[in-house]
Amino acid sequence: MRLTPAHLDSATAALRAVLPLEHPADSILRHFFRDNPKLGAYDRAFIAETVFGTLRHRFFLEGAAGLATPRALLLGYLARFQGMNLRELTPLTSEAEAKWIAQLKAVRLESQPLDIQAEFPGWLLEKLRGFMDNGTILDLGHSLQEPAPLDLRVNTLLADRQEVLASLKKDGIEGSATRYSPIGIRLAGKPAINRHELFLTGKVEVQDEGSQLLGYLVSPRRRDMVVDFCAGAGGKTLMLGALMHSQGRLYAFDTSEKRLNNLRPRLKRSGLSNLHPQLIINENDLKVKRLTGKIDRVLVDAPCSGLGTLRRNPDLKWRQSPHTIEELKRKQAAILSSAANLLKPGGRLVYATCSFLPEENQEIVGGFLSGNPRFRRLNCAALLMQQKIPLDTGVFMQLSPRIHHTDGFFAAALEYVKE
Repeated sequence: MRLTPAHLDSATAALRAVLPLEHPADSILRHFFRDNPKLGAYDRAFIAETVFGTLRHRFFLEGAAGLATPRALLLGYLARFQGMNLRELTPLTSEAEAKWIAQLKAVRLESQPLDIQAEFPGWLLEKLRGFMDNGTILDLGHSLQEPAPLDLRVNTLLADRQEVLASLKKDGIEGSATRYSPIGIRLAGKPAINRHELFLTGKVEVQDEGSQLLGYLVSPRRRDMVVDFCAGAGGKTLMLGALMHSQGRLYAFDTSEKRLNNLRPRLKRSGLSNLHPQLIINENDLKVKRLTGKIDRVLVDAPCSGLGTLRRNPDLKWRQSPHTIEELKRKQAAILSSAANLLKPGGRLVYATCSFLPEENQEIVGGFLSGNPRFRRLNCAALLMQQKIPLDTGVFMQLSPRIHHTDGFFAAALEYVKE
Protein backbone atom coordinates (compact mmCIF):
# COMPACT_ATOMS: atom_id res chain seq x y z
CA MET A 1 0.00 0.00 0.00
CA ARG A 2 1.27 3.46 -0.88
CA LEU A 3 0.32 6.01 1.76
CA THR A 4 -0.93 9.26 0.23
CA PRO A 5 -1.44 12.67 1.85
CA ALA A 6 -5.21 12.14 1.46
CA HIS A 7 -5.04 8.85 3.39
CA LEU A 8 -3.06 10.49 6.18
CA ASP A 9 -5.32 13.54 6.35
CA SER A 10 -8.51 11.43 6.47
CA ALA A 11 -7.16 9.09 9.13
CA THR A 12 -5.94 12.06 11.18
CA ALA A 13 -9.37 13.70 10.98
CA ALA A 14 -11.02 10.42 12.05
CA LEU A 15 -8.66 9.95 15.01
CA ARG A 16 -9.21 13.57 16.05
CA ALA A 17 -12.97 12.90 16.09
CA VAL A 18 -12.51 9.73 18.15
CA LEU A 19 -9.93 10.90 20.70
CA PRO A 20 -12.19 12.79 23.11
CA LEU A 21 -13.53 9.23 23.73
CA GLU A 22 -16.83 10.54 25.03
CA HIS A 23 -18.61 7.88 22.95
CA PRO A 24 -17.59 4.42 21.64
CA ALA A 25 -14.92 4.66 18.95
CA ASP A 26 -16.81 2.43 16.50
CA SER A 27 -19.88 4.67 16.82
CA ILE A 28 -17.81 7.82 16.17
CA LEU A 29 -16.25 6.18 13.10
CA ARG A 30 -19.67 5.26 11.72
CA HIS A 31 -20.70 8.92 12.00
CA PHE A 32 -17.39 10.00 10.43
CA PHE A 33 -17.91 7.71 7.44
CA ARG A 34 -21.52 8.86 7.08
CA ASP A 35 -20.31 12.48 7.02
CA ASN A 36 -17.63 11.64 4.43
CA PRO A 37 -19.54 9.61 1.82
CA LYS A 38 -16.85 9.99 -0.86
CA LEU A 39 -14.49 7.68 1.02
CA GLY A 40 -14.24 4.32 -0.75
CA ALA A 41 -14.26 0.87 0.84
CA TYR A 42 -10.45 0.70 0.81
CA ASP A 43 -10.16 4.15 2.42
CA ARG A 44 -12.63 3.21 5.17
CA ALA A 45 -10.80 -0.03 5.90
CA PHE A 46 -7.45 1.80 6.14
CA ILE A 47 -8.88 4.50 8.40
CA ALA A 48 -10.62 2.02 10.73
CA GLU A 49 -7.58 -0.24 10.97
CA THR A 50 -5.22 2.66 11.60
CA VAL A 51 -7.42 4.41 14.17
CA PHE A 52 -8.02 1.23 16.17
CA GLY A 53 -4.36 0.23 15.89
CA THR A 54 -3.32 3.62 17.23
CA LEU A 55 -5.71 3.25 20.16
CA ARG A 56 -4.29 -0.20 20.96
CA HIS A 57 -0.79 1.29 21.24
CA ARG A 58 -1.63 4.77 22.50
CA PHE A 59 0.13 4.44 25.88
CA PHE A 60 3.41 3.55 24.19
CA LEU A 61 3.07 6.19 21.49
CA GLU A 62 2.33 8.94 23.99
CA GLY A 63 4.68 7.73 26.72
CA ALA A 64 7.70 6.90 24.60
CA ALA A 65 7.32 9.70 22.11
CA GLY A 66 6.10 12.63 24.15
CA LEU A 67 4.03 13.86 21.21
CA ALA A 68 0.29 13.34 21.40
CA THR A 69 -1.28 15.11 18.44
CA PRO A 70 -3.53 12.86 16.32
CA ARG A 71 -1.17 13.20 13.35
CA ALA A 72 1.91 12.33 15.41
CA LEU A 73 0.18 9.31 16.96
CA LEU A 74 -0.83 8.02 13.51
CA LEU A 75 2.63 8.48 12.04
CA GLY A 76 4.14 6.78 15.06
CA TYR A 77 1.76 3.84 14.75
CA LEU A 78 2.47 3.39 11.04
CA ALA A 79 6.23 3.56 11.57
CA ARG A 80 6.51 1.47 14.71
CA PHE A 81 3.70 -1.08 14.42
CA GLN A 82 2.90 -1.26 10.71
CA GLY A 83 6.52 -1.44 9.62
CA MET A 84 6.52 1.59 7.34
CA ASN A 85 10.06 2.86 6.84
CA LEU A 86 11.29 6.44 6.82
CA ARG A 87 11.74 6.41 3.05
CA GLU A 88 8.00 5.76 2.63
CA LEU A 89 7.00 8.37 5.22
CA THR A 90 9.52 11.14 4.42
CA PRO A 91 7.52 12.60 1.49
CA LEU A 92 4.57 13.08 3.88
CA THR A 93 6.41 14.45 6.90
CA SER A 94 8.25 17.53 8.00
CA GLU A 95 11.90 17.39 8.99
CA ALA A 96 10.95 17.50 12.69
CA GLU A 97 8.41 14.68 12.24
CA ALA A 98 10.95 12.53 10.40
CA LYS A 99 13.46 13.05 13.21
CA TRP A 100 10.87 12.14 15.83
CA ILE A 101 9.82 9.00 13.92
CA ALA A 102 13.45 7.85 13.79
CA GLN A 103 13.73 8.31 17.56
CA LEU A 104 10.47 6.44 18.14
CA LYS A 105 11.57 3.44 16.07
CA ALA A 106 14.73 3.20 18.19
CA VAL A 107 12.91 3.03 21.55
CA ARG A 108 13.23 -0.38 23.24
CA LEU A 109 9.81 -1.52 24.44
CA GLU A 110 11.40 -3.64 27.20
CA SER A 111 12.81 -0.47 28.77
CA GLN A 112 9.35 1.00 29.29
CA PRO A 113 7.29 0.69 32.50
CA LEU A 114 4.83 -2.22 32.74
CA ASP A 115 1.75 -0.05 32.13
CA ILE A 116 3.19 1.11 28.78
CA GLN A 117 4.38 -2.36 27.75
CA ALA A 118 1.02 -3.91 28.60
CA GLU A 119 -0.99 -0.89 27.38
CA PHE A 120 -3.04 -0.75 30.59
CA PRO A 121 -4.02 2.42 32.48
CA GLY A 122 -2.74 2.69 36.05
CA TRP A 123 -6.09 1.93 37.70
CA LEU A 124 -6.49 -1.29 35.71
CA LEU A 125 -2.90 -2.36 36.32
CA GLU A 126 -3.52 -1.96 40.07
CA LYS A 127 -6.62 -4.17 39.88
CA LEU A 128 -4.82 -6.84 37.83
CA ARG A 129 -1.96 -6.98 40.34
CA GLY A 130 -4.52 -8.15 42.89
CA PHE A 131 -4.76 -11.55 41.16
CA MET A 132 -1.98 -11.72 38.51
CA ASP A 133 1.80 -11.54 38.55
CA ASN A 134 3.62 -9.09 36.27
CA GLY A 135 4.46 -11.72 33.67
CA THR A 136 0.83 -12.79 33.31
CA ILE A 137 -0.26 -9.15 33.11
CA LEU A 138 2.25 -8.53 30.33
CA ASP A 139 1.12 -11.63 28.40
CA LEU A 140 -2.50 -10.51 28.73
CA GLY A 141 -1.63 -6.99 27.60
CA HIS A 142 0.25 -8.24 24.54
CA SER A 143 -2.64 -10.52 23.54
CA LEU A 144 -5.11 -7.62 23.80
CA GLN A 145 -2.96 -5.50 21.49
CA GLU A 146 -3.58 -7.91 18.62
CA PRO A 147 -6.61 -7.35 16.35
CA ALA A 148 -9.43 -9.81 16.99
CA PRO A 149 -10.20 -12.42 14.32
CA LEU A 150 -13.51 -12.48 12.46
CA ASP A 151 -15.65 -15.41 13.61
CA LEU A 152 -18.94 -16.65 12.17
CA ARG A 153 -21.67 -18.77 13.70
CA VAL A 154 -23.44 -21.14 11.34
CA ASN A 155 -27.23 -20.95 11.68
CA THR A 156 -27.95 -24.67 12.03
CA LEU A 157 -31.61 -24.13 11.09
CA LEU A 158 -30.53 -23.24 7.57
CA ALA A 159 -27.07 -24.73 6.96
CA ASP A 160 -24.26 -26.86 8.36
CA ARG A 161 -20.62 -25.92 8.86
CA GLN A 162 -19.13 -28.03 6.06
CA GLU A 163 -21.62 -26.59 3.57
CA VAL A 164 -20.73 -23.05 4.63
CA LEU A 165 -16.97 -23.71 4.52
CA ALA A 166 -17.31 -25.13 0.99
CA SER A 167 -19.36 -22.11 -0.13
CA LEU A 168 -16.81 -19.67 1.31
CA LYS A 169 -13.93 -21.52 -0.35
CA LYS A 170 -15.72 -21.43 -3.70
CA ASP A 171 -15.91 -17.65 -3.38
CA GLY A 172 -12.24 -17.31 -2.47
CA ILE A 173 -12.80 -16.68 1.25
CA GLU A 174 -10.46 -18.65 3.49
CA GLY A 175 -11.95 -20.02 6.70
CA SER A 176 -11.51 -22.89 9.12
CA ALA A 177 -13.55 -24.64 11.81
CA THR A 178 -13.21 -23.03 15.24
CA ARG A 179 -11.29 -24.95 17.89
CA TYR A 180 -14.10 -25.20 20.45
CA SER A 181 -17.47 -24.18 19.04
CA PRO A 182 -18.99 -26.97 16.90
CA ILE A 183 -20.77 -24.39 14.73
CA GLY A 184 -18.09 -21.69 14.46
CA ILE A 185 -15.90 -20.62 11.55
CA ARG A 186 -12.85 -18.37 11.81
CA LEU A 187 -12.10 -16.35 8.70
CA ALA A 188 -8.67 -15.34 7.50
CA GLY A 189 -8.52 -11.57 7.21
CA LYS A 190 -11.58 -9.34 7.26
CA PRO A 191 -13.66 -9.96 4.12
CA ALA A 192 -16.89 -7.98 3.70
CA ILE A 193 -19.00 -10.88 4.91
CA ASN A 194 -22.06 -8.68 5.47
CA ARG A 195 -22.45 -8.48 1.68
CA HIS A 196 -22.11 -12.22 1.13
CA GLU A 197 -25.13 -14.33 0.22
CA LEU A 198 -24.54 -16.59 3.24
CA PHE A 199 -24.99 -13.60 5.54
CA LEU A 200 -27.85 -12.02 3.61
CA THR A 201 -29.82 -15.28 3.68
CA GLY A 202 -29.27 -15.83 7.41
CA LYS A 203 -27.04 -18.90 7.11
CA VAL A 204 -24.25 -17.22 9.09
CA GLU A 205 -24.00 -14.51 11.72
CA VAL A 206 -20.89 -12.71 12.96
CA GLN A 207 -20.25 -13.94 16.51
CA ASP A 208 -17.04 -14.46 18.49
CA GLU A 209 -16.32 -18.10 19.29
CA GLY A 210 -16.34 -17.33 23.02
CA SER A 211 -19.82 -15.88 22.76
CA GLN A 212 -20.98 -19.04 20.97
CA LEU A 213 -19.81 -21.19 23.89
CA LEU A 214 -22.24 -19.38 26.18
CA GLY A 215 -25.10 -20.90 24.18
CA TYR A 216 -23.74 -24.38 24.83
CA LEU A 217 -23.58 -23.66 28.57
CA VAL A 218 -27.24 -22.60 28.51
CA SER A 219 -28.02 -25.72 26.43
CA PRO A 220 -31.75 -25.06 25.89
CA ARG A 221 -33.98 -27.98 24.92
CA ARG A 222 -36.54 -27.96 22.13
CA ARG A 223 -39.68 -27.20 24.14
CA ASP A 224 -38.12 -25.11 26.89
CA MET A 225 -39.19 -21.65 28.03
CA VAL A 226 -36.01 -19.56 27.73
CA VAL A 227 -35.10 -15.95 28.52
CA ASP A 228 -32.11 -13.99 27.24
CA PHE A 229 -32.24 -11.34 29.96
CA CYS A 230 -29.86 -8.75 28.42
CA ALA A 231 -30.33 -9.59 24.75
CA GLY A 232 -28.85 -6.50 23.13
CA ALA A 233 -28.88 -6.89 19.35
CA GLY A 234 -29.60 -10.58 19.83
CA GLY A 235 -26.57 -12.53 18.61
CA LYS A 236 -26.72 -15.00 21.48
CA THR A 237 -30.53 -15.05 21.41
CA LEU A 238 -30.53 -16.17 17.79
CA MET A 239 -28.13 -18.97 18.64
CA LEU A 240 -30.37 -20.13 21.51
CA GLY A 241 -33.33 -20.20 19.13
CA ALA A 242 -31.40 -22.35 16.67
CA LEU A 243 -30.34 -24.75 19.45
CA MET A 244 -34.06 -25.03 20.31
CA HIS A 245 -34.83 -25.91 16.65
CA SER A 246 -37.22 -22.92 16.68
CA GLN A 247 -39.48 -24.73 19.15
CA GLY A 248 -40.53 -23.79 22.68
CA ARG A 249 -40.64 -20.10 23.57
CA LEU A 250 -37.70 -17.69 23.68
CA TYR A 251 -37.88 -14.17 25.13
CA ALA A 252 -35.32 -11.48 24.30
CA PHE A 253 -35.40 -8.80 27.03
CA ASP A 254 -33.55 -5.53 26.78
CA THR A 255 -33.92 -1.97 28.08
CA SER A 256 -32.84 -0.41 24.77
CA GLU A 257 -35.40 -0.10 21.98
CA LYS A 258 -32.59 0.71 19.54
CA ARG A 259 -30.77 -2.55 20.31
CA LEU A 260 -33.96 -4.59 19.96
CA ASN A 261 -34.71 -2.86 16.66
CA ASN A 262 -31.29 -4.00 15.45
CA LEU A 263 -32.37 -7.56 16.27
CA ARG A 264 -35.43 -7.47 14.01
CA PRO A 265 -33.72 -7.75 10.58
CA ARG A 266 -31.47 -10.50 11.98
CA LEU A 267 -34.51 -12.33 13.29
CA LYS A 268 -36.18 -12.07 9.90
CA ARG A 269 -33.13 -13.64 8.20
CA SER A 270 -32.75 -16.37 10.83
CA GLY A 271 -35.85 -18.42 10.06
CA LEU A 272 -36.80 -18.50 13.75
CA SER A 273 -40.46 -18.43 14.76
CA ASN A 274 -40.12 -18.92 18.53
CA LEU A 275 -38.34 -15.66 19.44
CA HIS A 276 -40.24 -12.81 21.12
CA PRO A 277 -38.36 -9.51 21.64
CA GLN A 278 -39.58 -7.61 24.74
CA LEU A 279 -38.64 -4.04 25.66
CA ILE A 280 -38.41 -3.67 29.44
CA ILE A 281 -37.92 -0.61 31.66
CA ASN A 282 -35.55 -2.35 34.07
CA GLU A 283 -34.93 -5.74 35.68
CA ASN A 284 -38.10 -5.36 37.77
CA ASP A 285 -40.45 -4.70 34.84
CA LEU A 286 -43.89 -6.37 35.00
CA LYS A 287 -43.04 -8.26 31.79
CA VAL A 288 -40.25 -9.91 33.78
CA LYS A 289 -42.25 -10.55 36.95
CA ARG A 290 -45.12 -12.31 35.15
CA LEU A 291 -42.66 -15.06 34.16
CA THR A 292 -41.56 -15.73 37.76
CA GLY A 293 -41.05 -19.47 38.34
CA LYS A 294 -41.94 -20.42 34.74
CA ILE A 295 -38.59 -20.48 32.93
CA ASP A 296 -36.31 -23.45 32.20
CA ARG A 297 -33.20 -21.57 31.07
CA VAL A 298 -31.98 -18.00 31.59
CA LEU A 299 -28.94 -16.33 30.03
CA VAL A 300 -27.70 -13.19 31.80
CA ASP A 301 -25.01 -11.61 29.63
CA ALA A 302 -24.67 -8.78 32.12
CA PRO A 303 -23.66 -5.18 31.41
CA CYS A 304 -19.95 -5.10 32.23
CA SER A 305 -16.69 -3.23 31.73
CA GLY A 306 -16.07 -5.05 28.43
CA LEU A 307 -12.36 -5.32 29.22
CA GLY A 308 -12.28 -8.81 27.69
CA THR A 309 -13.02 -7.18 24.32
CA LEU A 310 -10.11 -4.70 24.29
CA ARG A 311 -8.85 -6.22 21.03
CA ARG A 312 -12.04 -4.93 19.40
CA ASN A 313 -12.73 -1.94 21.65
CA PRO A 314 -9.40 -0.50 22.83
CA ASP A 315 -11.12 2.79 23.69
CA LEU A 316 -12.73 1.11 26.72
CA LYS A 317 -9.42 1.56 28.60
CA TRP A 318 -10.19 5.27 28.78
CA ARG A 319 -13.96 5.08 28.93
CA GLN A 320 -14.05 2.83 32.00
CA SER A 321 -12.81 3.71 35.49
CA PRO A 322 -12.99 2.37 39.06
CA HIS A 323 -16.15 4.48 39.48
CA THR A 324 -17.94 3.01 36.44
CA ILE A 325 -17.01 -0.51 37.53
CA GLU A 326 -18.53 0.07 40.98
CA GLU A 327 -21.75 1.18 39.26
CA LEU A 328 -21.67 -1.88 37.01
CA LYS A 329 -21.22 -4.22 39.98
CA ARG A 330 -24.40 -2.90 41.60
CA LYS A 331 -26.27 -3.35 38.33
CA GLN A 332 -24.87 -6.86 37.81
CA ALA A 333 -25.96 -8.02 41.27
CA ALA A 334 -29.46 -6.57 40.81
CA ILE A 335 -29.93 -8.14 37.37
CA LEU A 336 -28.69 -11.55 38.51
CA SER A 337 -31.05 -11.50 41.50
CA SER A 338 -34.05 -10.55 39.38
CA ALA A 339 -33.26 -13.01 36.57
CA ALA A 340 -32.90 -15.88 39.05
CA ASN A 341 -36.51 -15.40 40.15
CA LEU A 342 -37.67 -16.54 36.70
CA LEU A 343 -36.41 -20.09 37.07
CA LYS A 344 -38.59 -23.06 37.85
CA PRO A 345 -37.08 -25.78 40.11
CA GLY A 346 -34.39 -27.62 38.19
CA GLY A 347 -33.89 -24.63 35.89
CA ARG A 348 -30.47 -23.31 34.84
CA LEU A 349 -29.10 -19.77 34.77
CA VAL A 350 -25.86 -18.81 33.03
CA TYR A 351 -24.32 -15.55 34.26
CA ALA A 352 -21.75 -14.14 31.85
CA THR A 353 -19.61 -11.07 31.24
CA CYS A 354 -16.90 -10.14 28.77
CA SER A 355 -14.57 -9.12 31.60
CA PHE A 356 -11.61 -10.75 33.36
CA LEU A 357 -12.06 -8.86 36.65
CA PRO A 358 -13.10 -11.16 39.55
CA GLU A 359 -15.16 -8.34 41.08
CA GLU A 360 -17.51 -8.49 38.07
CA ASN A 361 -17.45 -12.27 37.91
CA GLN A 362 -16.65 -14.68 40.75
CA GLU A 363 -17.46 -12.09 43.42
CA ILE A 364 -20.90 -11.29 41.95
CA VAL A 365 -21.73 -15.00 41.70
CA GLY A 366 -20.37 -15.70 45.19
CA GLY A 367 -22.41 -12.88 46.68
CA PHE A 368 -25.56 -14.19 45.00
CA LEU A 369 -25.00 -17.78 46.15
CA SER A 370 -24.36 -16.72 49.74
CA GLY A 371 -27.83 -15.16 49.87
CA ASN A 372 -29.63 -17.82 47.81
CA PRO A 373 -28.99 -21.27 49.29
CA ARG A 374 -31.41 -22.98 46.87
CA PHE A 375 -28.98 -22.33 44.02
CA ARG A 376 -25.89 -24.42 43.35
CA ARG A 377 -22.99 -23.99 40.98
CA LEU A 378 -22.65 -26.36 38.06
CA ASN A 379 -19.26 -27.25 36.57
CA CYS A 380 -18.87 -25.43 33.25
CA ALA A 381 -16.17 -27.80 32.02
CA ALA A 382 -18.46 -30.79 32.64
CA LEU A 383 -21.39 -29.08 30.88
CA LEU A 384 -19.23 -28.42 27.81
CA MET A 385 -17.80 -31.94 27.84
CA GLN A 386 -21.35 -33.32 27.74
CA GLN A 387 -21.55 -31.65 24.33
CA LYS A 388 -18.13 -32.94 23.25
CA ILE A 389 -16.49 -29.52 23.66
CA PRO A 390 -13.01 -30.15 25.16
CA LEU A 391 -12.56 -26.93 27.11
CA ASP A 392 -11.69 -27.11 30.80
CA THR A 393 -11.08 -23.87 32.66
CA GLY A 394 -12.55 -25.24 35.88
CA VAL A 395 -15.92 -24.73 37.52
CA PHE A 396 -16.20 -21.31 35.87
CA MET A 397 -15.58 -20.73 32.19
CA GLN A 398 -12.90 -18.05 31.89
CA LEU A 399 -11.69 -17.51 28.35
CA SER A 400 -8.41 -15.77 27.59
CA PRO A 401 -7.48 -14.02 24.34
CA ARG A 402 -3.92 -15.24 24.96
CA ILE A 403 -4.75 -18.93 25.56
CA HIS A 404 -8.05 -19.51 23.76
CA HIS A 405 -7.84 -16.78 21.08
CA THR A 406 -11.36 -15.59 21.87
CA ASP A 407 -12.72 -12.54 23.64
CA GLY A 408 -12.23 -12.67 27.41
CA PHE A 409 -15.60 -14.14 28.40
CA PHE A 410 -16.45 -15.34 31.91
CA ALA A 411 -19.42 -17.59 32.68
CA ALA A 412 -20.92 -19.34 35.68
CA ALA A 413 -23.74 -21.88 35.45
CA LEU A 414 -26.22 -22.04 38.34
CA GLU A 415 -29.06 -24.46 38.99
CA TYR A 416 -32.22 -23.78 41.01
CA VAL A 417 -32.37 -26.88 43.15
CA LYS A 418 -35.64 -28.74 43.63
CA GLU A 419 -36.77 -29.01 47.25
